[in-house]
Amino acid sequence: MSQLLLAALGVGLVSSSPAGLESLQPDRASFHQLLERQAVTSETSCNLASAQMPTGNRNWQLPKEKLLITLTAPTPLPPPSANLTLSHVAIGRGTQNYTCANSTAQAVPVQVGAMASLFNATCLAAPYPQLLTVMPGIAVKFPVPTSPDTSSAANVFLSGHHYFLNTTTPYFDLDTPLHQWGTAACKKNNTSNAPNATTDVAWLKLLAKSNEGCTIQEVYRVNTVGGQPPATCEGQNATINVQYAAEYWFWAAPS
Repeated sequence: MSQLLLAALGVGLVSSSPAGLESLQPDRASFHQLLERQAVTSETSCNLASAQMPTGNRNWQLPKEKLLITLTAPTPLPPPSANLTLSHVAIGRGTQNYTCANSTAQAVPVQVGAMASLFNATCLAAPYPQLLTVMPGIAVKFPVPTSPDTSSAANVFLSGHHYFLNTTTPYFDLDTPLHQWGTAACKKNNTSNAPNATTDVAWLKLLAKSNEGCTIQEVYRVNTVGGQPPATCEGQNATINVQYAAEYWFWAAPS
């Protein structure tokens, strides 16, 4: 099952299922249908009414292995604005980017942005929240997939791209040759340390800088894996790219 999901989302292949994942698939046919639906239709075709974004914590008990998955941010992020609705959920896979003034222990890495590919996980958010929880930890272990073939999983399940317009403006482009789901230039609104803040970048709430022409109004980065730089620049290159993955939740104004 994990092979199918990772191939479909375009985040890599594994030779065997990670422990516990087999218990997350109660109905293989339904799972296939969800993947097919989000591959060919707008994210709004998936029922998101019961999807729960982990702004502060997420706890799941896997029934067969009795494995408890726990995510707890020390300080919960504030909830989305009341007038917004959940429109899209994606797994982001890329790098957090830093620079070093020199390679001594006295210099510290300075963040200059991030780059990530976003892969559609919207139809999994409500019926398979346990699976969504473990996806960033799996995705970070594999290279970011690319393919010139528009029919490949790397493109069919591609929601879009995340990058920075400048050092303070994260940008989300959900428009691809296969769909037009919107864009948003954002600013940081709130932050919370990740459960493992030593290795994983913070959880974030971002707000769109402008409402004009933008359907996406708020973006959350949660369930992060990786991305933290070394403590100092000692022995480092001038540019440091640290691998990471995360869940991104997009909230939009009702159409």
